[in-house]
Amino acid sequence: MTARMVRLPWNGQHWPGRWADGVPTFRFRDAPPGLVTRRQLRARDMCPGGVDWVAQIRWSRGRRWAALYRLDTAKQSPGATTAQLQALWKANRALRTCAACGQFTDYRLPASNGRRCWPCDQTTTPTDPTT
Repeated sequence: MTARMVRLPWNGQHWPGRWADGVPTFRFRDAPPGLVTRRQLRARDMCPGGVDWVAQIRWSRGRRWAALYRLDTAKQSPGATTAQLQALWKANRALRTCAACGQFTDYRLPASNGRRCWPCDQTTTPTDPTT
């Protein structure tokens, strides 16, 4: 990607980049200040706020890309509702309850052994693969 100057439509500044797919495109780590990825928004506990992405960055010879959002139009993330938190609590409880004895553990039980706790998994006799 050759470094040309791109005029940013939201503030009129010129920045090194190019137009690709109808949006300003910048190299990795060359985006103008005030533009962030969705991950960077989440790290700040923010969301795009219903506004579509305005630019993109590309790297790995154009095979990888990420959308860029304006930081000044982003909004604070509303957080989880009470119903969502209750659903997460129930799902976690199900993942930590032994299927054999019903005991609640303080760790998630693996699905590979049928969500059984360690004592229940040790009492079951392993099947002989040669028979």
